[in-house]
Amino acid sequence: MNRNIIVLDTTLRDGEQVPGAKLNVHQKVEFAQQLKRLNVDIIEAGFPASSTGDFEAVREIVRTVGDTVSITALARAVKTDIDAVYESIRLAQNPFIHIVLGTSNIHLDKKFNRSKDAVLQMGVDAVKYAKTLLPEVQYSTEDASRSEFEYLWKTIEAVVKAGATIINVPDTVGYAVPEEFGDLIHKINERLKNLNDKVILSVHCHNDLGLATANTLSAIYNGADKVECTINGLGERAGNTSLEEVVMGLKVRENHYRCSTQIQTKELLRTSRLLTHLTGLDVQVNKAITGENAFAHSSGIHQDGLLKDRQVYEIMSPEEVGAESMELILTARSGRHAFKNAVEKMGFDTSDAEDFELLFAKFLTLADAKKEVYDHDVFYLVTHHRTLDENRSHLYELESFQVVTNDLYPTATAKLKKGSETFKGSAVGDGPIDALYSVLKTLTGLEVQLKDYKINSLSRGKEAVGRVNIRIEYQGKIYSGRAMDTDIIKASAIAFLNGINAALLDAGQDTENSQN
Repeated sequence: MNRNIIVLDTTLRDGEQVPGAKLNVHQKVEFAQQLKRLNVDIIEAGFPASSTGDFEAVREIVRTVGDTVSITALARAVKTDIDAVYESIRLAQNPFIHIVLGTSNIHLDKKFNRSKDAVLQMGVDAVKYAKTLLPEVQYSTEDASRSEFEYLWKTIEAVVKAGATIINVPDTVGYAVPEEFGDLIHKINERLKNLNDKVILSVHCHNDLGLATANTLSAIYNGADKVECTINGLGERAGNTSLEEVVMGLKVRENHYRCSTQIQTKELLRTSRLLTHLTGLDVQVNKAITGENAFAHSSGIHQDGLLKDRQVYEIMSPEEVGAESMELILTARSGRHAFKNAVEKMGFDTSDAEDFELLFAKFLTLADAKKEVYDHDVFYLVTHHRTLDENRSHLYELESFQVVTNDLYPTATAKLKKGSETFKGSAVGDGPIDALYSVLKTLTGLEVQLKDYKINSLSRGKEAVGRVNIRIEYQGKIYSGRAMDTDIIKASAIAFLNGINAALLDAGQDTENSQN
C-alpha cells in the first residue's frame, strides 16, 4: 500500500524571497487559488511579522482558500512572531503555526551568540506558547544538514515533548547530498517513531548544488511523510525543491518509492505559467516538467521513435502535466460567453457585471488589434485591469506616447495619468527605449535604475504579441514590471510603469507599517 506524501507549497513565502519576485495581495490570492486547484495539502502563505502588507496578504489568502486548504505561516521563535502568525491564520479550517530556529554550530555562534542549551530552551518555550494558541505546531531545525546529530536530536526530542506535531528538517543552504541526507532522515525517523509515532517528519531542501529534488526524494524513500517545495523551484539563491519534479518523480517511479500525492498533476503547467506571469521570472527552456522543451524532440532518431510509440522516448505524457490541454482561441467575434468562459477557467471571478463589461470592452480592443487572443493574453488583460482598477488613484497609466529614433537625438514624448492628474514631457536618450524610460522617470519623479530588459515573442506572424519583462531598482529593492502588446515600444513603456507602480505600492505599505 502506498504512503501518502503531504505536499506543502512555500512559493508565497520562501519563493517570494527572490529579489524582484514580490507579489501584491491580489496576485498572492490569485496564485493561492491556483494552488487550491493544484490540490496542495498546505500553503505556507507568508511571514506575517515581516510587514503589515504580508500580514494582510496571509489573512486574505485564509479568507479566500482557507476553507479547504490547510494554511500556515512562518514565525521565528519569539512571541510577537507567533502572535502574528496566529492572528493571520486562525480563521483557516486547518491552521498550524510554523516555528523556525537554527541548530547548527555556525547558527548558534554567529547568528544567536548563545549557548546550545539556551537556544534549545528558546525553541521549547516557543512551542509551548504556540500550543496555547493552536493544537498543530511545526518546528523547523534550521540548517539541520550541518548540525551535530546528537544536538539536533536532543532539540527534536525536546520540542516534541513540548508539543510539536510536525518536525521539519531543512537543508537550508543546499549542503547535503542524497545518500547522506537519506541516512539523516532514516536515523531521525527511527527515533521519532519510538518517541511519538503520531509526529509527522518533514523536509525542506535548497538547490545550491542542484540536488534539492534528489535530496527530497531520498528523504521520502527513508521515511519522510511531508515535503516543502515551490513551483518552478523558485527561491532565493539557487532556489528550493521543485514541487513538480518531486510529484512527477513519485508518480513515474511509483514502483520504487511506493508513495503518492494528492496533487492534480494536470494543473502543474498552468500553475508554472501563472507564476511566470506574476513574477516575470522565466523558466529555463530545458527545466524538467515545466520547461518549454521538456517534451520537445528535435533529434531525427527520437522523432522516428516517437512516431512509432511515444514511450520510446517519453517516460510521461505531456497531457499528465497539462501540457496539451485544449486552448480556446478567441477573436472579436467570440462573444461574451466565450470570453467569460476563458476568464473563469483561469479562476477569475466574473460576478460583478459592470466590471465584466469594462473588461470585455478591453478584450474587444485587444482582439481588434491582434485578431487571435490566447490564454496568456486573457490572463494579462484581467490581471492588469484588476490591478489598475483597485489602485487607479495611486498608480500611473500611459495615456499616449511618441518615439522618434534617429542617429542624432532619439526622442520620446509621453503623457501619463495618475488619478485626476496628467503629466506630459519629452526626453532624449541613447536609443528609443532609453529616451522613453528617461521621460517616464522624469514624469514620475522616481529615480530608478533599469537592471534588466527582456523581450519575448508570444506568438507568430505580423500580429505577434511581444512580452516585455523589466527589473528596476528603487531604494535598494528590486521590482519587476511586465506587459504584452503587439507594439513592443508600447509594451516597454507599460512594463516600466508597472515596475514603478509596484515600487509605489510597496512604498505605500512601508508607510502604513511605520504609522502602525
